[in-house]
Amino acid sequence: MSMTDFLPWQQAPARRWLASRERFAHAWLIHGRPGCGQMDFALAGASSLLCETPREGLACGQCQACRWVLAGNHPDLRRIRPDAQAVREGALDVAEDAKKQPSREIRIEQIRSLLPWFNTATHRGGWRVALLYPAESLNAIAANALLKILEEPPEHTVFLLAAQAPDRLLPTLVSRCRRLPLTVPGAAESVAWLQAQGVQEPAARLSAAGGAPLLALEQARAGQPVMPDWMMLFLDQAAAGGDGAALADALQAVDPADWVDGFQRLWLDLSLGAHGLPPRYHPAEGARIAAIAKALDPAALAHAAGWLQQQRRLARHPLNPKLLTDHAARYLLQAVRPR
Repeated sequence: MSMTDFLPWQQAPARRWLASRERFAHAWLIHGRPGCGQMDFALAGASSLLCETPREGLACGQCQACRWVLAGNHPDLRRIRPDAQAVREGALDVAEDAKKQPSREIRIEQIRSLLPWFNTATHRGGWRVALLYPAESLNAIAANALLKILEEPPEHTVFLLAAQAPDRLLPTLVSRCRRLPLTVPGAAESVAWLQAQGVQEPAARLSAAGGAPLLALEQARAGQPVMPDWMMLFLDQAAAGGDGAALADALQAVDPADWVDGFQRLWLDLSLGAHGLPPRYHPAEGARIAAIAKALDPAALAHAAGWLQQQRRLARHPLNPKLLTDHAARYLLQAVRPR
């Protein structure tokens, strides 16, 4: 899919959104759950605002402006994102110094770099679009700098902030934006779309991604199994017993944020199983999950769910990853032991 195109389920809401571009708000917060395509929507929206010959309000993909967007050099478009995100997109080389990790934050220098741009004339008197994503990666100083700009926005400029967790943004910054919530398509439409993208086991992929088709596609293209190996190991040890040493070793090879998120999804499936309901994320393992859920102590499961929520806030910066994985493996296995 071209960066000037909206996803199929986004086209109708995009037309409604862009229909009043003459009275367009100067700042929009485009948000939705992970994998719903808010970043794709924001980029296609920027392309449509810059397009010189839009079709039904959407970018034509063929005019000079659209070609500039596709080439990444439109003079009236700025994409502000963390260096780590730019590296993933292939727009920034990995630092030569291996000890220096690409930043996961949008820094104040990036916001300040926009100031001279605001003082230049727009191309052919059209819009100027600043696209920031993911907006929740703005650090506190950068967020305050952006807030000051939005209090007195430059003329002919639209800010598009794409976010997965708008509650992590400054409330004052959110108050300066019009909110545009996005939803995911229905399961049948998502499965058909994933099949068209060549994804194997699309229904299982979609369930594992919580119904978010973009997340399912990303995981499939990355070669990730529908259920990670470390999660299969957890279910094996939960059913047969184990001290957690092998699980701890497996978790050390995974980003803490990823395994915390994975356990939270599994915990919901276990909670559903404890009440005789089918799993949401891993229906293929429904029988094993149900067997474990029927035997465990609901209070221990609830306490572990609270612990996982605490770790979610710390997962990006664990003080001691090895100590965390050792404790997590033993604690979570203990939480699902038979009563």
